[in-house]
Amino acid sequence: MYIDPVRRGGRPARRRSDQEEAIYDRLEALGIAFDRVDHDPADTMEACRAIEGVLGGRICKDLFLCNRQQTDFYLLLMPGDKPFRTKYLSAELGCSRLSFAGPEHMERYLRCAPGSASALELLFDGEGAVRLVIDRELLAEEWYCGHPGRNTSTVRMAQPELLRYAAAAGHTPTVVDLAAE
Repeated sequence: MYIDPVRRGGRPARRRSDQEEAIYDRLEALGIAFDRVDHDPADTMEACRAIEGVLGGRICKDLFLCNRQQTDFYLLLMPGDKPFRTKYLSAELGCSRLSFAGPEHMERYLRCAPGSASALELLFDGEGAVRLVIDRELLAEEWYCGHPGRNTSTVRMAQPELLRYAAAAGHTPTVVDLAAE
């Protein structure tokens, strides 16, 4: 897998997808400083670990979930090395067992494909249909690192800026304490 060995500040000089450009536009409009690393598609945590060395921050898991009826949607942000156990999250949120939402829902609400979801795509959830959920352990990290619309780049911003970005997109996070085991 190719990873650009240089972490670059701000948006790329060459135009990217409409989704990626919209995310960079919003970051700049909010005055949020960010770095980025470009790379081959990274849709697994194993691929993301290789990017972390250049990025200088840990990439979190961003999981797009839904209830059985596919009427309630959640974007869970948690440490990348922490195992995901749906029963713990379901208990924390007081809802029925959650599962991964289908690509059609991801496209509808976040305008991205599986393997590319991050909190940066909340910008596209104009309906407020997606509930942002963050594991408390992740909030202790210095940086938030996630894909900007596509999994061929990864953006790093200060953790408090993530919360400001989410608030500007109309999303107040629900903070949960997910068990490690």
